[in-house]
Amino acid sequence: MRDALPQSTGLLNWYDKNARTLPWRIPPGANTPPDPYRIWLSEVMLQQTTVAAVRGYYERFTARWPTVRDLARAADAEVMAEWAGLGYYARARNLLACARAVDQHHQGRFPQTRAALLALPGIGPYTAAAIAAIAFDAPECVVDGNVERVMARIFAVQTPLPAAKPALAAHAHSLTPALRPGDYAQAVMDLGATICTPRNPACPRCPWLHICAAHRLGLQSALPRKTAKAAKPTRTGTVWIARSPAGGYLVERRAARGLLGGMLAFPSTGWDGSTTPPPLAANWRPCGEVRHTFTHFHLILAVETTTSPANPDRGYYVDAPALQPADLPTLMRKAYALASKT
Repeated sequence: MRDALPQSTGLLNWYDKNARTLPWRIPPGANTPPDPYRIWLSEVMLQQTTVAAVRGYYERFTARWPTVRDLARAADAEVMAEWAGLGYYARARNLLACARAVDQHHQGRFPQTRAALLALPGIGPYTAAAIAAIAFDAPECVVDGNVERVMARIFAVQTPLPAAKPALAAHAHSLTPALRPGDYAQAVMDLGATICTPRNPACPRCPWLHICAAHRLGLQSALPRKTAKAAKPTRTGTVWIARSPAGGYLVERRAARGLLGGMLAFPSTGWDGSTTPPPLAANWRPCGEVRHTFTHFHLILAVETTTSPANPDRGYYVDAPALQPADLPTLMRKAYALASKT
């Protein structure tokens, strides 16, 4: 990486005028140093999730736990409840593990190098590079989906993803400057998010139009190419929503590992590999089904309800006012909404 490249200088000039306003971002030219905690939190939340979906969660997390030490000392159940609905729940478990490692082993301060960041729980190569570059201005190359798309077009890489990843990372590295690497990393992401978009890229507004091989060849909308994915299988299962005569709901805390790990949920079976019976002996009434899609499969979940005074074999009752749909993962919110209509 050189101190300055013509391409990076032009992109940084564009970024200085067009940077997106994001709650975790320090605007270019500001005198306030970035907060590594907020950079890390946003990067974890943004994994496989859109900015629009993350914004509200990020603001609630940072209002409730403004420092990494505050988060490290929070109860697991409180953090999992605040995460509910954001999906990919292993991220929330890793979030807590990482916060506690920073608190216990680094005196509440994130390490500044990519190598040291990689040693923390739940931090992979991309997140480590992003924190090092954005929070500490280390000369690291940051490559996410937006960056891959930009590189595929700038260099007209026609090898389909995921096989093209090493070549795209090498191209990204070749353009990354030592000067303002944090701003540069965010500039390439912004370019991909706002101009070099997956469909209908706004090429006339692009600061890299003059070096874009895909545009020169008329291939910008066709790149990056992607290997066709195998069709997702469909699983089925049953979820049981029981109410006590007093109106409480029967819930359980799911095992820490696995699908919806650590989340508050209604008892269920089948869809996650389990073969458990209903949580209590009762007259269960089918009330319909809900559909949901996980990363690797589609799900059709039959919803059954009952009102029973019997003691459950598993789980515990939560009073209706204390059970908020927002405390539940999206799949269970769908089941709750359907049961509430019957």
